[in-house]
Amino acid sequence: MQGIWLENKRLSLSQNLPIPKPKTEEALVRVLKAGICNTDLELLRGYYPYQGVLGHEFVGIVEEGPSIFKNQRVVGEINASCGVCEFCRRGLKTHCFERTVLGIVNHHGAFAQYLTLPIENLHLVPQNVDTETATFTEPIAAALEIQEQINITSAEKVLVVGDGKLGQLVAQTLFLTGCDLVVIGRHQDKLNLLNTLGIKTHVGETIPERTFDVAVECTGNPVGFDLARRSLRPRGTLVLKSTYAGKLTLDASALVVDEITVIGSRCGPFAKALDLLAQDKIKVKPMISAHYPLSEGLRAFDKAQTRGTLKVLLDISSELM
Repeated sequence: MQGIWLENKRLSLSQNLPIPKPKTEEALVRVLKAGICNTDLELLRGYYPYQGVLGHEFVGIVEEGPSIFKNQRVVGEINASCGVCEFCRRGLKTHCFERTVLGIVNHHGAFAQYLTLPIENLHLVPQNVDTETATFTEPIAAALEIQEQINITSAEKVLVVGDGKLGQLVAQTLFLTGCDLVVIGRHQDKLNLLNTLGIKTHVGETIPERTFDVAVECTGNPVGFDLARRSLRPRGTLVLKSTYAGKLTLDASALVVDEITVIGSRCGPFAKALDLLAQDKIKVKPMISAHYPLSEGLRAFDKAQTRGTLKVLLDISSELM
């Protein structure tokens, strides 16, 4: 099969990859569409020493698996856990000691014609959600994880730092809580997408300091981190949603003196994400900047790294059986 291969910080389009064979309790999924995300770009820059097929945001059709999924469209949670370690026993499978992570850690990903995942990781796509829209399930779930970790109500004043792909989805999911929300970014055209939804935005790199109860950092760069930290009132909460390819320098004394709570936030609830999409409560199509066939995957990565680009989708195979 064809796939996009990462090795030593270099991408290549491989034409002769073996079709993966599902293990016991796994399904074979033919990938329909997949999205390029910032984690893929950070892997390309070397944030984690991964070698293999990239990609973890996908929609596919199950070709080998149980009857409930057979020939149905699915999305899949990306962490494949062992089921027996301490964290698995505690119900924290995303922190499994032995886990693999689709397209990130020891598990070939979605930028290929086929992938395998544990059956328990799969979720059926609602019939009223089209395949293009469903490709956003994984990042919406990641955005929703913030609300799994902390209770955000209409009483909170919340800042989202970053107007990129993740910042857009974090903002939309937080907006549904009724909180007093502001999104700060550098790109007026991207912020305008949020303005049309009624979300307040601010362009630039300055914001009133010591004002917000919660700040969510979605840029993955030191400037965004510092801005988010300085925006918080004493005993505020700083949520980190981005991976960082380089080292991050921070003023630890300020965190201690103001008693700031710092929370790392990663993967989230797929069922809730699909429910929001089925109810049309999250608008994703305005975020799509381009489509490319898998055969032009290297061009797709070039586009994804171009200034002003939001989501780039790879069209991998047809939905027709």
